[in-house]
Amino acid sequence: MHLFYCPDISDHLYTLNEDESKHCIRVLRLQKRDIIHLTDGKGKLFRTTLIDDHPKHCTVEILETKSEYGKRNFNLHMAVAPTKNISRYEWFLEKATEIGINHITPIICEHSERKEVKVNRLERVVLAALKQSLKAYMPVIDEATKFNELLKKDFEGQKFIAYCEGETKLLKQVYKAGNNALILIGPEGDFSPEEVGLAEKAGFIPVSLGSSRLRTETAAIAACHTFNLIND
Repeated sequence: MHLFYCPDISDHLYTLNEDESKHCIRVLRLQKRDIIHLTDGKGKLFRTTLIDDHPKHCTVEILETKSEYGKRNFNLHMAVAPTKNISRYEWFLEKATEIGINHITPIICEHSERKEVKVNRLERVVLAALKQSLKAYMPVIDEATKFNELLKKDFEGQKFIAYCEGETKLLKQVYKAGNNALILIGPEGDFSPEEVGLAEKAGFIPVSLGSSRLRTETAAIAACHTFNLIND
């Protein structure tokens, strides 16, 4: 199954852009009447057939449309501090997309070593993972957001902050299946005690991801997998 991302698809005929056309015809060597799948990134999966195999603007005809393809019973929003080595953060994005995630916010914390991210670059990583893992929902990636600003935003669901210090329950012990979830994952130096206090006042529950001390990106993947496993 070959999946292409086409956010503007709307008619029964659709022409892929030059990059996607080149990949379809030159790389995958697909031909007329071959079957390919498209997604708009909003939950629709289109089964199509190639009717024009031009390498710069190939065209498909839609044969079947599935709505809410692969929709889960909860939404997962992860606010994760960017790592000093951005490739580690990109690894988290790739794997989280494969596992299942809806929304990512890079958060800037007191101990953050990286203060900026290039959202366009992160979106390319997520898009490649979406196509590879055959997902129909494109995760949303926010611009980098200060920790205090994120706490002010409304969220309907359970809210958690992963914290290494103190006596906290495991995430799997306090999260209830079927609920939307927002979890904060801190930078390499962890959240400061002041940040944890502010998060608790904002309704976030401190949780542990296990007895091991994890890197930021590993902690994020562990949390992502926990939410999805509980809801499986």
